[in-house]
This record gives sequence, C-alpha cells and structure tokens, in this order.
Amino acid sequence: MKKIIFRKLLLDCLTFFFLALFGISTIIWVFQAVNFLDIMIEDGRNYNVYFIYTLLNFPKIISRILPFALFFSFSYTFIKYETNNELIIFWNHGVSKLSLVNFFFWISIIIMMFQILLLSFIVPNSQELARSKLRNSGIDYFEGLIKPKKFNDTVKGLTIFTEDKNDDEEFKNIYIKKNNEKKGFQITFAKKGVFETKGNKKVLVLYDGKTLTQNGENITNFDFSKSDFGFTNMDSHLVTHKKIQEQSTILLIKCMESFLEKKNYKIINCNKSFPRNIYKEIFKRLISPFYLPVLILISLLLILTSKENLKYNKNKFSIFFLGFGIIILSESSLGYITNNLIKNISILILPIILTLIIYSIFFYKLKISTNKF
Repeated sequence: MKKIIFRKLLLDCLTFFFLALFGISTIIWVFQAVNFLDIMIEDGRNYNVYFIYTLLNFPKIISRILPFALFFSFSYTFIKYETNNELIIFWNHGVSKLSLVNFFFWISIIIMMFQILLLSFIVPNSQELARSKLRNSGIDYFEGLIKPKKFNDTVKGLTIFTEDKNDDEEFKNIYIKKNNEKKGFQITFAKKGVFETKGNKKVLVLYDGKTLTQNGENITNFDFSKSDFGFTNMDSHLVTHKKIQEQSTILLIKCMESFLEKKNYKIINCNKSFPRNIYKEIFKRLISPFYLPVLILISLLLILTSKENLKYNKNKFSIFFLGFGIIILSESSLGYITNNLIKNISILILPIILTLIIYSIFFYKLKISTNKF
C-alpha cells in the first residue's frame, strides 16, 4: 500500500515538474531564437545554421530552469495534496512523514545525478557542437550584410556601407573598404550595386565607380563602369577558440590538477595565474546540483503543518521565500569563488550543510510529534 501511495505522489510531482520544465524552457527558447536571428541576418548565415544553432542551445536552457521548475512543481503538488485532504489519508493509512521524506530525498539524489550529467556532459557538448556549426559554416546570406545607412563590419577585414536600397533590390552609393594581409587596403565607391548569382556563387555587381588601392607605399586607382565584387573565402568576427563553457569536464578537472600538482597540460584557457574561471565552471557543473536535494527537502517542509493550523499560510509563504532564496544563493555563490581552492571549500560544502540542517529539522519535529502522540 505504501509503495502505491508513494508512486502516485511521485508521479504527480514528476508530471507537473516535466510539464513546467519543458513548458518554461520552450518559451525562453522561442524568445532566444528570435534574438539569434541576428546570426543569420547580421552575420550572413543560412537558415539551416540558424536552426541547428538555436536547437543546440535548448539543453543549456533546461539546465538553468531545472532548479526553479523542480522546487515550484514539488511545492505546488504538496500544497494541492494538503488542500484536497489527500495527505491526511496517507497519514491515516500508516504512512509516516519521515518515510515520505526519506523516499523523496533519494528521488532528489537521482534528479541531482541527472543534473550533473546534463551540466557536465550534455550542455558542454551541445555548446561545442553549436559553436562548431558556426565555425564551419560559410557566409551564405550576403544580402544581410548590407543595410542602408549602416556600417557593417561583420566580415573580417571588410567594411560595407550603402546610402539607400530601392524596391528593385538595388543599392545606391556603396562604400566598401577591404583590408589585405600586407597592411594595405582597397576602397571602392560605386553609384549602384546589385547581387547576382554567377555559377554557384553570389557576386555583388557594382556600376559606375572607382577603386583606390594602397599596397605598401604604392597607391593606385582606376574607374570602372561595371565590376564584380566576390565574397568568397571571407570569415566573420566569430570567436573561433573554445570557451571554458565548451570544454569537457574531464579536461577542466585535469586543468585543476595542474594547478595543484604543478603539472603542464596543453588545455585551452587553462590559466594557472588565474584559476578562478576554471573553479567556477567546475563548481557550476559538479557542486551546484547538490542544491537540488535542498530544494526538495524545503518543499517537503509543507507536510509538517496541516492546513487547519493557523500558521499554515504563513509557513507556506515562508517556505516559498526560503526556496527561492536557496535558488538565488546557488547562483550567486559562483561570484564568491576565488583563485584559492582552500578558501572555496566553505562554498563547496555549503549545500551539504544545508541538507543536513533541513533533514535535522525533520528529524527533530517529527520525533517531537511522535513523542506527543
């Protein structure tokens, strides 16, 4: 009987949790996808790159929303059960509150392990795949590079400006500056320009213009009535090196070992003189998930007070504020990570201390109520 009751309560909690998690994450993903339109429009990327890049950012959104969705879902479910007098039925069937707390504590450990897996492996890999997709993609949507009355320097070494664009997709009074590898430059003015497809390539065809070329100390210029300007072999200002957030967890741990054991590892962004960023990333992936059991235990504090108690509403709001405070603490504690690993120990063990404190409250409260009975 007890297994059936626990299973039913757990199913309701997890159902609401997954609905809240994916619902909120999807809404945020849609808003973020709108912002990512700049990748395609401003940077000249095609729709395929845009879609894959935005899709690969979904695991990161889920990992950020998960603590809030977890606490809100479990708290809401316990309040709903108490309001509908279902918890009283549990207690009348011999279900002890402490056994319920122990059951959900072990469930929280499983959810915590899932969050560690998500933050340590899935999110870094998806971020690296997204970045790789951008690195390996070319500039396909060239029309997006030119906007009237706006300088565009998205392409490395190239600045483009046009005064106007008419309904026939013709650009008026175009200015193009292109830097070359020999510290020279080429400046082109044209009265009109239009994109045309020649073969499999997009070419900007310029009409009635002049080109000024500086190469070392030599400066040349020539007029033209028609000239083709190609965009082949051009890169954007996209960051090509791996960020710390995209590094694998194993490499980050090896980097931390190099700080402690003074070993040399060829790891990107492994800065021995400033290890704080490495510590912060490891903390976010491996330590911050330990706050999830704390959040579930806090939501379980709702079962200690019956709705008939005059202090029930007050306790309910206090528990909500406490839970949101723990979520804020888990995020803000990253800012207190220092370059000294020993000084960071207090931050590392804080979620474990909080778990022990809250569990002690359950043990104390329930032991007193049992003795009174």
